[in-house]
Amino acid sequence: MMRDAVALAMLVFTLVGCASGRFGPSANTEAPKGPHTLTTLSVAERKQVMERARVWQAINTASLDLIKGPPLRPAHRIGAESTCTFVYPKKPLTGLTPKFRCALTKADEVKVKYGEKNGEVYAEVAASRLLWALGFKADVMAPTRVTCRNCPEDPFAASSVDWQRGSPTNLATRVFDPAIIEREVAGKAIEVKDYEGWAWPELDQIRERGGGATRAQIDALKLIAVFIQHSDSKPGQQELVCADARVRKDARGNETCASAWLVVKDLGGSFGKATLLNTSKMRLGDWDGAGLWKDGQACVGDLPRSLTGSLDNPVISEAGRRFLARRLTQLSDRQLRDLFTASRVEKRGEEITGADGRKRKVVVDDWVRVFKRKRAEIVSARCPR
Repeated sequence: MMRDAVALAMLVFTLVGCASGRFGPSANTEAPKGPHTLTTLSVAERKQVMERARVWQAINTASLDLIKGPPLRPAHRIGAESTCTFVYPKKPLTGLTPKFRCALTKADEVKVKYGEKNGEVYAEVAASRLLWALGFKADVMAPTRVTCRNCPEDPFAASSVDWQRGSPTNLATRVFDPAIIEREVAGKAIEVKDYEGWAWPELDQIRERGGGATRAQIDALKLIAVFIQHSDSKPGQQELVCADARVRKDARGNETCASAWLVVKDLGGSFGKATLLNTSKMRLGDWDGAGLWKDGQACVGDLPRSLTGSLDNPVISEAGRRFLARRLTQLSDRQLRDLFTASRVEKRGEEITGADGRKRKVVVDDWVRVFKRKRAEIVSARCPR
């Protein structure tokens, strides 16, 4: 009971913190003293970067292998089997999703999410690979079976609610399957004091004439968020990233970014149904029942804002609808099956009622069927503006 109380307190603290900066950094944020690096920009400097930010890049969707997923540098590739050493964190991990830090090598520490009942293990793989295949930026989530050395019996508890007790002593080699390992988009984060990431309403600051994303690309990104029911859209789930080659530094040490990317980092609360507390993750029954349009004639997406969310029933332009429809229709049936095969949805163990009225396990083809129905709703729609 004590653990549950601590976990609840951590969740409330997180929700309160998210609500206070849900829509972007405060205009009253104090400008940093000394050189302004990309992680210590003023609010005005960050806004200038946001105005030129990009959200989409051209990609040959039809040619992609969704089983293999996004390409990684050889040193960063994650295989079907991974071995690492448990890392006791310098500060407690937050949230309620089972996870821990683990070192693949001395120089390569990663975040592991795990657990057969943990919907994020499946949702993050499916959602991140879908965004990649469509041309949007998301961190790479690699499905794997993790062998953890010097690992406590409950690595998440040891890293969160039990953190104050110090390094755990009940250590052994333990196996976690299913699990995923995160690989972040390369580049340097762009931040201001006490504010990380970006909020979805800030997308409206982007100016195409300044070199930023087009309105069609921005609305397509909002619509794919509705499509997958990405409800946990607090700013910390996204990141403003400058590719290393685009960082500029003057003689005084001030840094600027010639062109930044808006990256979606955590897609664990997706492929379910938007809820107040983001409790539906990779649930076919919920996703099947979730609406795509709150108002079909006005093209208002059906994605009510959660307590932590920053995206709320977005209005989609016709240009944005067409843009996403063209991308989605390039995905073949085989690619869709590969998408859900790679995310190992059948390990979820979900049951539905079949055509004969009997309960049966959800299979990959069930997810493909619902995906195609929802895609058709985007393709057949027409937006008024």
